[in-house]
Amino acid sequence: MDTPAPVTHPSPARRTGAGGLLLTCLLLLGAAVAAWFGWQRWQAQQTRTNAQAQLQRQALDARVEVLRATQRTQAQRLQQAEATNRVLRDELLGIGQRAALLEDSVSKLADPDRHGARSLRLDEIELLLGIGQQRLQLADDVDGARRALALAAPLLAGIDDPAYLSLRQTLAQELAALEALGVDPRVRVATLLDQLDAGLRGVPVVSMRASNVAPWYERLLSRVVRVQPTASAGLGERADREAALVAAQIEVSLARAAIERRDQAGLAQALGRIDGWLQRLLAGSTQRGPLRRLVSDMRALPLRAGSPLAGTTLQQLRALRGG
Repeated sequence: MDTPAPVTHPSPARRTGAGGLLLTCLLLLGAAVAAWFGWQRWQAQQTRTNAQAQLQRQALDARVEVLRATQRTQAQRLQQAEATNRVLRDELLGIGQRAALLEDSVSKLADPDRHGARSLRLDEIELLLGIGQQRLQLADDVDGARRALALAAPLLAGIDDPAYLSLRQTLAQELAALEALGVDPRVRVATLLDQLDAGLRGVPVVSMRASNVAPWYERLLSRVVRVQPTASAGLGERADREAALVAAQIEVSLARAAIERRDQAGLAQALGRIDGWLQRLLAGSTQRGPLRRLVSDMRALPLRAGSPLAGTTLQQLRALRGG
């Protein structure tokens, strides 16, 4: 009878080693999974923390911008308040100045010398005297100055105050001095220039020697000896004389313009050139003497009229009113 084979069982030590290795692997795997889950949770927590910090930073920036805007608004309000205060100070100063002017006006109205109609009449007299002085100084208008002073004289005569007696005498003297000036010198010079212009228009275009008006013996002797003034040399021909007459007329126009401007130097230059043309055009003629005398008279006359007493009445009136 066969003997049964013995049953072999695994070794307990080998089975125990493999189970420990598996358990170790499982523990490591569980630790890795736990670490991964912990890492993910920590990352999520960090993300939430960063998001909260970003939100807090944005909120702080917004609050800072609001504070800056509020500061700018306050600065603008302060500037507006300073401008308003400055305007108020200026208005207060203006009110003070107006009050001072009103006080001065009230004190002047309380003065008997500046009361009512007399003050208005003195103002009118001062205005007329100022107009007369300006007409004489700026425009050399003697007639305008004379009319202004003549209008001021009856107004001044209507003031019954002994303090203005000397002023009436001064006005009468100034008016007499203006009357003594006579006609405006520019008018006299313009009249003489018109006479000279008329004389130039009467100058013959053909010279005396070119016409057959000389006696027979002069024409006979002129074939042998010709007498010709040096001043008229070159003006024997008709074309030359016409050109000289045109030039003389141009000088007359320049002299007339100088008279209108009251340009004494310009008038003297124009008259000098006219005198030169007269000597050449009227050499040996009887017309030359009267025309050259007109030129001399115009040179001697002034274009501006002045009076040493001009403005004295106005100065005295202002001194009296200021006192």
